[in-house]
Amino acid sequence: MHDDGRYDDPRLTGPGGQPSTDPVSRETNYQEWTVNESGEPPSPYPAQSSKRREPPAGGPVRPVSSVPTNVPPARDPLDPADGPVNAPTPRPSAVRANAAVPTRYEPQPPVLAVPFQAAPEAVSASDTPQADGYGDEVDASTYVSRETPTREEDDPPLAMEAMRAVQILNPSGEVTMPRPDRTRVMCVANQKGGVGKTTTTVNLAVALALHGNRVLVVDLDPQGNASTGLNVPHHTGVPDVYDCLIDSVPLEEVAQAVEGIPNLWCVPATIDLAGAEIELVSVVARESRLARAIAAYPGHFDYVFIDCPPSLGLLTVNALVAAQEVLIPIQCEYYALEGLNQLINNINLVRQHLNPKLEVSTILLTMYDRRTRLADAVEQDVRNHFGDKVLQAVIPRNVRVSEAPSYGQSVMTYDPGSRGATSYFEAAQEIAERGVKEPVSRNA
Repeated sequence: MHDDGRYDDPRLTGPGGQPSTDPVSRETNYQEWTVNESGEPPSPYPAQSSKRREPPAGGPVRPVSSVPTNVPPARDPLDPADGPVNAPTPRPSAVRANAAVPTRYEPQPPVLAVPFQAAPEAVSASDTPQADGYGDEVDASTYVSRETPTREEDDPPLAMEAMRAVQILNPSGEVTMPRPDRTRVMCVANQKGGVGKTTTTVNLAVALALHGNRVLVVDLDPQGNASTGLNVPHHTGVPDVYDCLIDSVPLEEVAQAVEGIPNLWCVPATIDLAGAEIELVSVVARESRLARAIAAYPGHFDYVFIDCPPSLGLLTVNALVAAQEVLIPIQCEYYALEGLNQLINNINLVRQHLNPKLEVSTILLTMYDRRTRLADAVEQDVRNHFGDKVLQAVIPRNVRVSEAPSYGQSVMTYDPGSRGATSYFEAAQEIAERGVKEPVSRNA
């Protein structure tokens, strides 16, 4: 077959094998095509004049039937007996109606693939939208399928973070954490530096105060980091805890209310406290000076947190004598475990000679890095040794916790939706639930 605009049909040859004068154009395969009286086929485009190639001389032009005689039936895409929709159409064998005139094969247009459509299934009553009441119509555009995820799964991360922030900040001011029936004096101690004592003291105090507890923070570290985290002035000349220990100044004259946090007070520490270690050596009853100052406070507190310096000197001993419980923050590294044994020995000595009511009640794991095996090994060792005293809440490494003091805030108010704030909130809630509970409706 030559691509010259015609189909060479074997039946259209003249006598002696000469080509016939009846060319068949490939544009004549549409229906209702006929030859007019002049012998020219009508143009398929009435608005335009089509130039037709003149047939060679040698005979009249015969009309060609527009309906082929051997067109196979249309394929049903839904009938499996017809085979695949896009399967190539087999070329039919030559069926000769007359031996002298062979049957011409007409090319068929391609069969378009029809997408499969499953038959409609029976719809159960549970799948159809129901109206809320009689006469109500359900809009189909607002209908939600069973497979639509729930609100908790569908909420974006920012929405979940906002929900956590509202829960932590507690803007309503309701008492949502249980309050103890007596004042719980907790000493946050560890002679190892950099384990998170000050950070733990500040954030636990803010979390408890935001949820209805009256909290007092005593900054016993000469560096004054707890005062910085609560945005309390602690420069030289400000009355501080040094005046209470050395000059027996009442604690209520030194305590300052924390701005922006209701039910929270702080006793600041200045650099003058660094000389208290030496000055207390010659003072009578030097180990119990802080205990008497706290006991003489006229107001009632639910929690008193004492932030200890990273040492086992007289300041730490004063804190252990004044406290009833010891909260030990432990960094999830080997050095933190190495110094823990000495701290336990000192606590036992204070219990035997100075404060029989003292006990280690709470262990908090801080700076937990889940990417390392060491953090997991330290956690397992601490939980196996201390058992139920270890809080289930673990404080991870979070940059928001480190950024908050530079703004004079705790992480609870700086970024309440962060992982650090959420972890400290869970730790504070667990500490509150472990104490002696009182009805939540109590307001003191």
